[in-house]
Order: sequence, then structure tokens, then C-alpha cells
Amino acid sequence: MSSDLQLEKLVKEVNKIFLEKNLTLGFAESCTGGLLSSLMTSQAGISKYFKGTVVSYSGEIKHSLLGVPKHLMKTLGEVSQPVAKHMAKGARRSLNCDWSVAITGIAGPSGGTPEKPVGTVCFAVSGPGYEYVERCLIEGSDRVAIQQGSALKALELLKNALAAQ
Repeated sequence: MSSDLQLEKLVKEVNKIFLEKNLTLGFAESCTGGLLSSLMTSQAGISKYFKGTVVSYSGEIKHSLLGVPKHLMKTLGEVSQPVAKHMAKGARRSLNCDWSVAITGIAGPSGGTPEKPVGTVCFAVSGPGYEYVERCLIEGSDRVAIQQGSALKALELLKNALAAQ
């Protein structure tokens, strides 16, 4: 199944779950720049549960709006699991939602290092009594492919979290 079809299918599945369970959702996006929100808001009925997104491309916004401690970003970098975790928790708090997903990564084509190559993305899902963080290397031929792969992974993690509840 192509990435576009996978994304479309997951968006519909997540939309259905949130509508059925009467839960609210918000995002904290960095390297995807609002792509995840754009995908979700293409669905009818989303206004019943979607609170919004903080596109926190800069560390300043990660700190001021999402409450990510500056020392974490300074010592670990903005692309790290602890930063993603704080972003997700900050989105839940700031957007007053039941569930949130955070994405922070290096979409390229530059910015990668041997320790964190282009395609390194950290995800966090936060919900009532639930926290999950994961670091992945998203394969992609270019920036857009890495962003789309990141959105797909984020939706998979969210769907899995909801299924576990």
C-alpha cells in the first residue's frame, strides 16, 4: 500500500475512534510543520474533538508555549526523546486536550550528524495515564518524504495507544 493510501486510511481510522470515544486531541509539531494537523483537518467532524496544534519549529517556542526545559534542549538537542515527551505533555496542557502527539526531528536535507542523521525523528504520545516515546529513523528520498513518513508513524503510534486503552 502506498504511503498516501496508508496515511488516508489511518487518518480515517483515528478520526472514527475520536468521534466514537468522545475524546479530544492536539498536536505539537516541529519537523512536520503542521502536516499532521493538515491531514487530520481534512476529515469531516474533526471540529468535535480537535483542539489545535502548536507548530514549535524553534526552541524558543518549545520552551515558552510547551514548557520544554531549556537545559534539555541545550544538553540533548531539540531532537530527543525527552524533548518530544515534554512537547506532548505541554500540548495536552496548553491545548486542554485528552490526547496529544508530538513530533520533533531532522527532515533534511541538511542538519544531520553522525549521531542524528537526516531522518531522525522523536515521537511522543500522551494521554490519560499513558505516555509513550520513540526515536526512529524515517526513510525518505527527500524532506517531504521524511515529513510524510513522520506523520504516518505518529498516526500509527496514536492509533496503537488508543487501542491499548
